[in-house]
Amino acid sequence: MSARILVYTGKGGVGKTSVAAATALACADKGYRTIVMSTDIAHSLGDAFARELGPTPLEIAPNLWAQESDVFFNVARYWGRIQEYAASVLRWRGLDEVMAEEMTVLPGMDEVGSLLWIADHHDSGNYDVVVVDAAPTGETLRLLSLPEAAKWWMEKVEPIGRRITKLTAPIIRRVVGMPMPGDEVFNAGEELFARLEYMHELLTDHAKTSVRVVLTLEQVVIAEAQRSFTYFHLYDYPTDLVVANRVFPDGQVWHYFREWYEAQQRYGPMVEKMFHPIPVKKVPMFDREMIGVELLRELGRALYADTDPTTFFYRGRPYEVVRQDGGFLLSVDLPFVEKQDIELSRHADELVIDLGTWRRTLVLPRILVDATTESARFEGGTLKVRFVPSNAEGAVT
Repeated sequence: MSARILVYTGKGGVGKTSVAAATALACADKGYRTIVMSTDIAHSLGDAFARELGPTPLEIAPNLWAQESDVFFNVARYWGRIQEYAASVLRWRGLDEVMAEEMTVLPGMDEVGSLLWIADHHDSGNYDVVVVDAAPTGETLRLLSLPEAAKWWMEKVEPIGRRITKLTAPIIRRVVGMPMPGDEVFNAGEELFARLEYMHELLTDHAKTSVRVVLTLEQVVIAEAQRSFTYFHLYDYPTDLVVANRVFPDGQVWHYFREWYEAQQRYGPMVEKMFHPIPVKKVPMFDREMIGVELLRELGRALYADTDPTTFFYRGRPYEVVRQDGGFLLSVDLPFVEKQDIELSRHADELVIDLGTWRRTLVLPRILVDATTESARFEGGTLKVRFVPSNAEGAVT
């Protein structure tokens, strides 16, 4: 069995860590060899299990292993050769060895290293299910978009940098004395970026991976969940479930929380309609903190009942190309977006979609590379771009 990957994300404070931990425990109880890991630098997975976790998997229950990343462990594992070169430059600039080591731990290294663990666990054959307690949605989206940026860098910039370095390195070393990167540094970078690209392939594989959005029934949280849902579609990350957490049970609300309860009653049906056809599962507000294996098991039962957590609750592709009327129609689902928010541009074999501060570059299928972009329209939450054979003239409108 190929490992199933379940990624739980949501706005900070909505309880995604508890939901991810409860899901992992439910998977383990069904006999799946399960690893649950955190990519959030503000670690709370160990707190949820009331266990101290480390940078490598630790068995905490039958069939269940857990892991919290450690920045220095991840840097040494994935960035070692690159960090070694960066540290040599800083030492050349006069920093002592300890300070040089500290300064080469750049922002984002830990999170990237955590994501790379996903591919390692998938390939190891040790696990049937990999459950990811992801960082809050904004950070997760930046990390998930990194492989595309890395691919562009490796294809467009790295070959130039390698050639320039080979030409100038002997002069710079002799005249300035500055250490210059050798082939081993560039090779390490290529290997790292290739691993990122492989991780991207895993996370966008609709037969393996599901991204699940955790929210609470509050206006600000729902708005962020809508945005993240849109961007997951934009980057082709398959979303199959929305979890509405901490829902007050009917008839059991103290007067002090009455208005909050009534707001949830209004927002609940709205959320189900907004995210349709993605199903929404509700988790009740419990009367205690859900900490430790037994209480997390109770949370898992409330969420999944007798359903297998590895089930694909929804299957669909937000990006497809079909033949139509002598041309081709490319469709991209962009829920919760207004027409005026979308900007399109075409560069050779790339179609660039800008949504505010987010950009997705779609590398067009070979069949569309020589086709002309005739028109574009946005209807029913779907962007539709029409391509025609290259003997016709046209442009994105």
